[in-house]
Amino acid sequence: MKILVPVKRVPDPATTIRVLPDGSGIATDNVKWVINPFDEIAIEEALRIKEKQGSGEVVLISVGQTAWQEQLRTGLAMGADRAILVKADTPLDTLAIARAIAKVASDEKPELIIIGKQAIDDDSNQIGQMLAEMLGWPQATFASKVELAGEKCTVVREVDGGLETVAFPMPAVITTDLRLNEPRYASLPGIMKARKKPLNEIAVDSLGVDLAPKLKIKTLNAPEKRQAGRKVASVEELVQVLHTEAKVI
Repeated sequence: MKILVPVKRVPDPATTIRVLPDGSGIATDNVKWVINPFDEIAIEEALRIKEKQGSGEVVLISVGQTAWQEQLRTGLAMGADRAILVKADTPLDTLAIARAIAKVASDEKPELIIIGKQAIDDDSNQIGQMLAEMLGWPQATFASKVELAGEKCTVVREVDGGLETVAFPMPAVITTDLRLNEPRYASLPGIMKARKKPLNEIAVDSLGVDLAPKLKIKTLNAPEKRQAGRKVASVEELVQVLHTEAKVI
């Protein structure tokens, strides 16, 4: 089985994000970049499926600049077999990225595409659904459990009211939720092996897909600082404040 795992480069969750003065984006100096945590879960699930079946291939793909090789190498160190970098010198919107990945998927012909449900930088939660539509494949979003049996895939997915179980034939698209698994760390032997694993670059312009942006970010604003709390002298005062100021009772 071949599993394709899209990977996005995002700021480390522990990094302090600063918005540029003109609101055009975030300041990237002194920012540590990592694999999107939900995509790490997708890599882990693909590796577990391969290990359980005893064979297969896990292929990583990113759409971005040359610097994104670092995150792909991290995924290779976790155990993925090879990686593809669709090189784009300018940022692309989610629709263009989905089109690029769908084109590569059409050439690679994987049985599964496993991708994080969303990226922690823009939280768009769109690429997985777009891929399923473009490829005409069934999909299961927010997966918390994945089981394979022959050509059939069964996914337990998290919904507002609890859990929902869906089954469908492959090829298919799955987006991962937090409770699906706990990603492994890259071992030292894995890091050494990752240096020799194939990492191919493809120019995004060579794919022949429409890259024209359909989404424009007009401006970014940092959230307002939270006001400090205050102490009250008694329960009676607390009730009074909640009633007259907070107006929650």
